[in-house]
Amino acid sequence: MDNLKISTAQFENRSGDKAYNLSVIEKLSQKASDEGSQVIAFHECSITGYTFARNLSKQQMLDLAEFIPDGESILRLTQIAKDHNIVVLAGLFEKDENDNLFKAYVCVDKNGLVAKFRKLHPFINPYLLPGDSYCVFDLLGWKCGILICYDNNIIENVRATKLLGADIIFMPHVTMCTPSTRPGAGFVDPKLWENREADPTSLRLEFDGMKGRGWLMKWLPARAYDNAIYAVFSNPIGMDDDQLKNGCSMIIDPFGDVIAECRTFDDSFVTATFTPEKNTQAGGHRYIQARRPELYKDIIGQSHQSEQKVVWLD
Repeated sequence: MDNLKISTAQFENRSGDKAYNLSVIEKLSQKASDEGSQVIAFHECSITGYTFARNLSKQQMLDLAEFIPDGESILRLTQIAKDHNIVVLAGLFEKDENDNLFKAYVCVDKNGLVAKFRKLHPFINPYLLPGDSYCVFDLLGWKCGILICYDNNIIENVRATKLLGADIIFMPHVTMCTPSTRPGAGFVDPKLWENREADPTSLRLEFDGMKGRGWLMKWLPARAYDNAIYAVFSNPIGMDDDQLKNGCSMIIDPFGDVIAECRTFDDSFVTATFTPEKNTQAGGHRYIQARRPELYKDIIGQSHQSEQKVVWLD
C-alpha cells in the first residue's frame, strides 16, 4: 500500500437544504484537493441535516430520502469527485423501492458509488430501519470500513470491521453536547455560538470539556489503538436544528494519537498522511494476533435481546 492523504471536515449544515450542504461539500472538497488530499470525509447526514428529522413524519422522511445510487445527491457527489479529483464520503437518508428508510453513508469517486453503509443502530426518527451488514471496501489500495456514530460505541462493531480487513474506518458522527447519564454531559447554550467572535473562550471551554471533547477522548482513541486502525472522525460544527455541535473532527492513528484535528469554529478540514507501516507497528496489531477466540466465541456470540432507546444517550 502507498501512503494516502485523507481529510476530515466539519461544517454547519442547514436542515433539509441539500443544495446548500452540497455546495459546502464541494467548496471544502475542492480546497482539500488543491492542497493534495486524495479523500475527504464529511459527517453523518451531512447532505440532509440530522437533528430536525426527529420531528418528521414517514412521508416527510420519504420526501427527504433518496434512492442510492440513482438519487440526485449521489450524482452530485460523483460530479464533485470528478471535477476536483478527490474521493468524497458523505451521509444522507436513504429509501428503497418498498419505502423502507435507512441512515446511509456513501463513498463516491469520479466513476460513481464505491461503497454504501446503512447505520446498524439508527435513531433520531422512528421510521428508520437498522442496517444488517458491515461494509469493507477497497479504496486507493487500502481496505476501508464505515461505521456511523452510535455504531462505534458498540465495540464489537469496530472489531468486526477490523477483522473483515479494514485498516481505515470512517466514523461519521453527529454527537456531543447532548444530555446523558454520564457526569458533565448536557447541551451547550446556543447563545455562546452567537457570541463566538466576541467570546471564543467560553465557547471553547464548553466544547472541550465533558460536554464535548473530554467525553470523546475517553473512548475514541481506544477504538483506533485496540484495533490498529486509522479512525477518521467527522462531526458538524455549529447549529444542527436547535442543538449546538462542537466539531472536533479529527484523525487518529493506530497508536491512538490524534494526528490532525479541526480547532476553529469555521467550516474547515484537516489532512493527515496515512502510512501502512503504522497498522502493523501498533500494539493493537499484536493483540489481534494473540487472540484466543476459543475462550470467548460462545460468550461474545450468545444471543440476547437488544435494547436501544431512542434518546440522546452517548
